[in-house]
Amino acid sequence: MMYGMTPFTRNAFSLFNALDELDKDFFSGSMTVNTCRTDIKDAGDKYIMESELPGFEKEDIKLDINGDYLVISAERKTEKDDSDENGKYIRRERTYGTYKRSFGISDVNSEEISAEYKNGILTISLPKKKPEEPVSRSLEIK
Repeated sequence: MMYGMTPFTRNAFSLFNALDELDKDFFSGSMTVNTCRTDIKDAGDKYIMESELPGFEKEDIKLDINGDYLVISAERKTEKDDSDENGKYIRRERTYGTYKRSFGISDVNSEEISAEYKNGILTISLPKKKPEEPVSRSLEIK
């Protein structure tokens, strides 16, 4: 006996609708920037952070140190204007996207942090603080 054999459930339809919307946004170029994949590797004496920021210019990206936090922020504004020969709009689109993320750097030597942006990848080198040597001294007995 077969009970309710339907190939799609309500959840499947909403999943397909969401994928369809994602497809439309991706190929129309209207996606907003709200996430950035970041990988952090421990390279022994330093951490290497790689953040994906495709489509940004180097000038759009800011790195700030606020106390024990490294803040990565990026902002992009694009405008597309398709006008006819009379200057009347046929289509005009604007997109705006921002990204901001903070990372704790309490065990990093913030004076020696360096960064490079190439092919949509922001690579940040975060040298670790050198461990402090324990202080040894003799105490006088009274």
